[in-house]
Amino acid sequence: MLVFACISPHPPIILPNVGSEADRKEVEKTIKSLEKLGKQLAKAKPDCIVVTSPHPDWGFNVPLHFLAKDVHGIEVKAHLTNLESLEVHFNRGKELIKNLKYIKKLAWIASGDMSHRLKKDGPYGLHPSGQKFDKEFIDLLKRKDVGGILNMDPKLVEQAGECGLRSFCQLLGALEGAKIKWQPEILSYEAPFGVGYLVANFKITKIKP
Repeated sequence: MLVFACISPHPPIILPNVGSEADRKEVEKTIKSLEKLGKQLAKAKPDCIVVTSPHPDWGFNVPLHFLAKDVHGIEVKAHLTNLESLEVHFNRGKELIKNLKYIKKLAWIASGDMSHRLKKDGPYGLHPSGQKFDKEFIDLLKRKDVGGILNMDPKLVEQAGECGLRSFCQLLGALEGAKIKWQPEILSYEAPFGVGYLVANFKITKIKP
């Protein structure tokens, strides 16, 4: 049963052994939100954590540093996303959660960043699609409009330079496959370095009839 689910950004700069004190001050909201989620994950006492990410290494290490530090020794199943469609990843999440039915208490972390094109001096410069994509995704998530997310304009998605959308869609598929009722909770969003960092909790209420 899925007992915990969230979206987590994965910038290495938020790690204490990577980012400076000044850097980490810039992303204080993100860090505090992740620490809050870490306490919730520990309280859920999962037997296993699934992490989906578009990147190896920091794509898994960064969210686990904050979210799993109080559940040492727990099994982690890491799954890399690829360039296949949003719908493929949604269905992959549905299938994966069904194959993990044997796990009594499962946590799921969808690791990924939003647009990388939010500032002139950001990783990929500034593009109007960056802010538009981030706002549209967050609005759709707040409304629980999964269909809207799966049908986001491919050109907008590409121009935004995001990396986490497929990871997020895989989690949405898992929630659907688990027949879970959930409520989105946006804990924070900020982009001090030109990359959007979204932290969102999925409040799981009960299994659908």
